[in-house]
Amino acid sequence: MRVFVTGATGFVGSAIVQELINAGHQVLGLTRSDTGAKTLIAAGAEVHRGDLTDLESIQSGVAMADGVIHTGFIHDFTQFKASCETDRQVIQAMGSALIGSNRPLIITSGTGLVKGNPLATEDIIPDFNTSSFPRVATEEAAMAVAAQGVHTIVLRLPPTVHGDGDHGFVPVLIGLAREKGVSAYVGDGINHWAAVHRLDAARLYRLALEKGIAGARYHAAAEEGVPFRDMAGVIGRQLNVPVVSKTHEEAADHFGWFGHFAGMDNQVSSAQTRGQLGWQPNGIGLISDLEQGSYFG
Repeated sequence: MRVFVTGATGFVGSAIVQELINAGHQVLGLTRSDTGAKTLIAAGAEVHRGDLTDLESIQSGVAMADGVIHTGFIHDFTQFKASCETDRQVIQAMGSALIGSNRPLIITSGTGLVKGNPLATEDIIPDFNTSSFPRVATEEAAMAVAAQGVHTIVLRLPPTVHGDGDHGFVPVLIGLAREKGVSAYVGDGINHWAAVHRLDAARLYRLALEKGIAGARYHAAAEEGVPFRDMAGVIGRQLNVPVVSKTHEEAADHFGWFGHFAGMDNQVSSAQTRGQLGWQPNGIGLISDLEQGSYFG
């Protein structure tokens, strides 16, 4: 297949590009920069110039592809609602270019949007609205284009996709620990984050592209839930700083904008995903990855 990939030079997207090429697919990667174009060419992909705010370039990329993997997102937490609404517009534009075909559209969401008791399963639909949690816009858009007959698949990533080159939530925690001189958790620290290695996540995107069922939701959770206190403990040891508990009131000051994520309990099942797609993650676990020390160089 010829696959149009947004976010193709990102942490997850670049792994997807390599996974697809290694499996014999052609990749058309979206990039807005010369540096990104060089990276894609070096990886063996074709370059499609544009960005997520240029819906015409998005649609022309979709028109040239047999399938679409959408991992791009504007990670500006100072304008988070606007970024989420941009994502809605991108998905709508992609969907309009796919109506009447059976070409798959894989959309990236997050397991943090769904809660279970205790495990969040793939069949759960987010019960938030965009006023309380703007990221729901992504799955609202996915359902809207699916209702138009587009072969839509939602792939939910856990709070941490880890591995070399990670610039997501774990590096934020490490940066806070360095800045504050303590590695903190909230309350008793037994809230959990599901986790997956980036290479396992990339393989799941490929499997969803090749074998995914229209309308399905898949969970890229290799680990159902890593206790936050365990993550804080490794960070404290690696940085040689105290590991401390913060009350919910203290956490708001310590973590700032990150406080919601630090206190989030996201325990996630991927049983349906594994059964339907034959996905068997085999990458190193999050705690072992942190213990190797590459995050602290």
